[in-house]
Amino acid sequence: METRKLGATDMQVSVLGFGGSEIGYQSISAPVVKRMLNSALDAGLNVIDTAECYVNSEELIGQAVAGRRKEYYLFTKCGHPEGWGLGDWRSPSLQKSIERSLKRLRTDYVDLIQLHSCSEAELKEGDAIEALERARERGQARYIGYSGDGRAALYAIQCGRFDTLQTSVNLADQEALELTLPLARQRSIGVIAKRPIANAAWKSGDRPPADSYAYPYWERLRKLKYNFLNREPEEISSIALRFTLSVPGVHTAIVGTTKPGRFDKNAASLEAGPLPEDLLDKIRARWRQVADSTWVGQT
Repeated sequence: METRKLGATDMQVSVLGFGGSEIGYQSISAPVVKRMLNSALDAGLNVIDTAECYVNSEELIGQAVAGRRKEYYLFTKCGHPEGWGLGDWRSPSLQKSIERSLKRLRTDYVDLIQLHSCSEAELKEGDAIEALERARERGQARYIGYSGDGRAALYAIQCGRFDTLQTSVNLADQEALELTLPLARQRSIGVIAKRPIANAAWKSGDRPPADSYAYPYWERLRKLKYNFLNREPEEISSIALRFTLSVPGVHTAIVGTTKPGRFDKNAASLEAGPLPEDLLDKIRARWRQVADSTWVGQT
């Protein structure tokens, strides 16, 4: 599998990474997670990304692949110790959270610890960033990053204190392509693309998706009306993933799944190579034509 150097870090990351959200929120069993992750590692994936607030995701990952710790880069996030939406950016809370994550993940350190979508105001306050910097000094994390979108993500790049940015990049979420990615590339910030296949929002067809998480993208795609959206779902997924990985400055795309074998299919879809330049241009042109000021990056 292709690898790319993650910005100015020393990490040579696989272009596909594993996202740990779904395994936690959808209560996937430990044996299934173990099978999925070990199969993905065997196939060349070397990035695993999760967060403290993804229910028991960290525990499942620790149970599944702690014995292969030297074979992958481990990323997690902090700031919502009691669950998503219950942010706590105080230094003692962040430190406690990081220590808890290490125990859950069965490791002495993570390769990347990220602030999980705190506001621009919280970033400017400085305490949260300092907490991550102290964790790095203690050897609990090799690098620090920001996970989020919009103006907060832009400030995270501008402040010069983060090694990486994790942000939404996909067919239905292109704000970052102009707002943050050019500056990130200029400053050698590693870019981790989240939601690279737009939550597969096209799969529900003309009916709104049952998952509210996918609804904004479904609504946008209905207005964008890309001419390839009438193709088979697997082909659309391939185009979507190749689009994200064709965006200049993107180093790895984090894809969550609950299905063993899904990683192999995603990897196979990349064998077609980068998205043709004419199709890439058409997608960007259509976005510029249709998107309005409310189509901001989805956290």
